Amino acid sequence: MFRIGLISDTHGLLRPEAVAFLRGSDYIIHGGDIGHAGILQELAMLAPVTVVRGNNDIGPWATQIGETAFLKVGDLLVYALHDLAQLDIDPVAASVRVVVSGHSHKPLVAEREGVLYVNPGSAGPRRFKLPIAVGELIVAGSTVSARFVELEG
Repeated sequence: MFRIGLISDTHGLLRPEAVAFLRGSDYIIHGGDIGHAGILQELAMLAPVTVVRGNNDIGPWATQIGETAFLKVGDLLVYALHDLAQLDIDPVAASVRVVVSGHSHKPLVAEREGVLYVNPGSAGPRRFKLPIAVGELIVAGSTVSARFVELEG
């Protein structure tokens, strides 16, 4: 069994509650709008990090980060991108089981055509009245479940 921690839209703020939630993950996916490279360095101390560049990730530190990324965990293929509206593949045809995104700051877990779409929400500064949240995927063989958790804040 594998645990993939999900975080997005930190916008330069890595909350201690988010770090505590992600601790113990086998992998971490950051869905973009990171804020600065220090966030990725801190996450990398917890687990291997797969990251995508968000629309607010600018500057020399962000140029090396791709707009999309794949993560293979066992038999499961996960595809990450920042803005789900810019999905550039057919997940079913690409044998992707999970699509992880960010951008909207709205947590989401939904399944369509056998593909699980997960947005962990925003773990950074509060935006409007949206929750501060993180998420996780639990992978056991070919099965996967997802959830998001609201943090205090």
